[in-house]
Amino acid sequence: MSGKTGKYKKIITAILTSFILLISVTAVTGFIFFTKNYDIVIETDNKQEAHVKEKAKEKNSVPGNAGNTPQSTSSLTTEKVFTVVIDAGHQKVGDPGQEPVAPGASQTKAKVASGTKGIVTQKPECEVTLEIAQILNAELKSRGYNVIMVRESNDVNISNSERAAVANNANADAFLRLHCNGSNDSNVNGALSMCQTKNNPYCGSLYTYSRKLSECVLSCLCAETGAKNRGVSETDSMSGINWCKVPVTIIEMGFMTNPAEDRLLSDVDYQKKLAAGIANGLDLYFKN
Repeated sequence: MSGKTGKYKKIITAILTSFILLISVTAVTGFIFFTKNYDIVIETDNKQEAHVKEKAKEKNSVPGNAGNTPQSTSSLTTEKVFTVVIDAGHQKVGDPGQEPVAPGASQTKAKVASGTKGIVTQKPECEVTLEIAQILNAELKSRGYNVIMVRESNDVNISNSERAAVANNANADAFLRLHCNGSNDSNVNGALSMCQTKNNPYCGSLYTYSRKLSECVLSCLCAETGAKNRGVSETDSMSGINWCKVPVTIIEMGFMTNPAEDRLLSDVDYQKKLAAGIANGLDLYFKN
């Protein structure tokens, strides 16, 4: 009996030993498989992370920069570009045809007057205003403004309401109407600007802006040129103002009926001063 017991013990021991060995092999195999797959996961994660970083780097790089140098947040901020419409007053031949002085108004005025002319130079107003407008156009563009010219030739026929429409359609931030003045008194000189009254039934809501624009442009023009400041005149009789849906000012840059001022208005150096002064006024207006 004892012999059989010993035999059974050996068989059971062998079975247990094989079972333990099988479990050990299985555990080791599983550990190796898990380790390999874990390494694959880590490698995949690392590749994905590197890909994300590379994409982020490309997104923040300056276009055209071979070194892909990250661009700072501040440099990505773009300032508003202001649109300015310049109307060189009058034209070669005036148009006496009538148009309403304002939208829906029964009162009418000539579509566009012929303007004054130099008492010494005999130059028509339309030529002087266009010369200054072209210099102002270049000056404003050099300062980063988006500029639209109502006319670039004297041989046109554009009514006052049509000139205002150019500014309205452009949704201009400022509409500058350049003019020269005239008087029966040849001693009168200086510059002035014009805008609507606060009670204007057509564009009174823009009074505050137009008044400020008129003040800024006139004060800076006079400071730059030394011209006498004749102040801001408020009126609701101007078609070119009444049709406006944007801030507007009429700038009477000097009197062509004054001999000295007539000569200055045709002098290129003085014209550049006028343009610089008007541009300074715009800078001041938009700054405020």
